[in-house]
Amino acid sequence: MTLPQFAFIKANWHADIVDRSLDGFLSEIPAEQVTVFDVPGAFEMPMMAQKLALSGKYDAIACAALVVDGGIYRHDFVASAVVDGLMRVGLDTQVPVLSVSLTPHQFHETDYHRAIFREHFVTKGKEAAQAAKALVALGSSARRAA
Repeated sequence: MTLPQFAFIKANWHADIVDRSLDGFLSEIPAEQVTVFDVPGAFEMPMMAQKLALSGKYDAIACAALVVDGGIYRHDFVASAVVDGLMRVGLDTQVPVLSVSLTPHQFHETDYHRAIFREHFVTKGKEAAQAAKALVALGSSARRAA
């Protein structure tokens, strides 16, 4: 029996925070079962997730990003487009796609906020790994029952 394979896509914006979600993910799933992909920002995650889902190599895909108000664009629109895109990929391909994409109402470039969000991303990464394992197990159960 082959072990499930997982893809983990992470946005490079705020990498010092976002990369912590991978730490949490890897605390639940062995690194040899996880392939990591970096993309420039959150907006690029749905397309990468779609390509990976269609490849047939991955049993589940997790995507991580921190989308903050940069004062130039409406970050809530970007976050909505990203999460909607990720959901569509999962529904269209039947490969679970999980989001560790957070859009805080208040984020300031301070040591205090960075520390809070780094720790929060570890927790969210663990939760995504637990959900990914559960969804893969459910999929396996459904295939055996069919």
